Amino acid sequence: MSQSLLTTRRFAPLFWCQFFSAFNDNFLKNALVLLILFKIGGPSGESLVTLAGGIFIAPFFLLSAFGGQLADRFDKALVARRLKLIEIGAAAVAVAGFQLTSVPLLFLALFLFGVIGALFGPIKYGILPDHLQRQELPSANALVEGATFLAILGGTIAGGLAMQGGGNPAVLGVAMMLFALLCWSTSLFIPKTAQAAPGLAIDPNILGSTTRLLGELWSQTRLWRCAVVTSTFWLVGAIVLSLLPPLVMHTLGGTETVVTIHLAVFAVAIGVGSGLASWLSAGRIILWPAAVGALLIGLFSVDLGFALLRLPAADTMTALAPSVFFARPVAWRAAIDLGLLAVAGGLMIVPSFAAIQAWAAPERRARIVAAVNVLNAAFMVGGALTVALLQNAGVGIPVLFLSIAAVGLLAALWIGKTMPTAASLRSIT
Repeated sequence: MSQSLLTTRRFAPLFWCQFFSAFNDNFLKNALVLLILFKIGGPSGESLVTLAGGIFIAPFFLLSAFGGQLADRFDKALVARRLKLIEIGAAAVAVAGFQLTSVPLLFLALFLFGVIGALFGPIKYGILPDHLQRQELPSANALVEGATFLAILGGTIAGGLAMQGGGNPAVLGVAMMLFALLCWSTSLFIPKTAQAAPGLAIDPNILGSTTRLLGELWSQTRLWRCAVVTSTFWLVGAIVLSLLPPLVMHTLGGTETVVTIHLAVFAVAIGVGSGLASWLSAGRIILWPAAVGALLIGLFSVDLGFALLRLPAADTMTALAPSVFFARPVAWRAAIDLGLLAVAGGLMIVPSFAAIQAWAAPERRARIVAAVNVLNAAFMVGGALTVALLQNAGVGIPVLFLSIAAVGLLAALWIGKTMPTAASLRSIT
């Protein structure tokens, strides 16, 4: 079914629009990070990188609820086209920033991409039930999640390659504009939708509307529980991706190339896990794969944490090329654990988001998705701050992975105790 969806206009234009958008986001972020760290950041480089992450994520807190209102009030396809047209302008700001080597301009571009991403989020997930049948939702979500992580990987690697030797502004500019144009072009083919809530009055009070949406999500128990599952996935994913480079380079002693290999394994494994979740769902809205995924995250994180605790200090002294790096059993063990952890993440996210789409009322679906996005962002930022505080306190990577294991095992226990009631036979047929 996944393969057939990619050949239909009901799904393919949205799929490629999302892919090109995620690619461009991460191309810009990684190119900007490398530009700051190696060219213009100076002593304040690391703090500027942290600020860049905050600038990109802030709109998801502030504007997701507003984006949900727009998506419910108007034709989602029309809103998507307008946003992707504006994204071309944001790309032009980034091009100017690279040409002038201007951090303020590049930060402005990053903020604009964050704004567009926050407004587009409720559309890309809220529109799927408008065009797809209920039994197609698990496959569609599997494709979207897998492609998103591959786009993140591709954009990150491409941004790094484009910045080799300090970066060529012309190459950076052409790449940014090309993918922005591809994104807008594919959005033109997204089929129109009806207005889910034509009488909805848009609330310009973004803080008030966000608070109300989160309250509404909280009041609907099964939707809230599914939202917490998706947020746990993004929490674990964000922490693991932040720990992966120092794990490979400092704890295991690999080179930058080895980091890229691990990023590729992680991204592909998310896609494999998403596809496996779709296959297990078999067109149904069921949540037991999410519990299994959380349990596996706990088990593989435990294995990785204890393997790293037993790692001799001498193994971390020299940066090893891939051939030497993977000659050690511990390197294979770490790569396999990280890959299987990512597969488990795919098992978590696909059924939980499919359930949210299926269970949310059609006239409020985009706003429910927006509230979920706000919760996801809160979990990611909270996790990042917690990890940063633990690292400053001297907590090492092995213990941090054991902490991730605790999160996974607790999530599995919680899902197992609460989700069977939420996913009753009446709910999944």
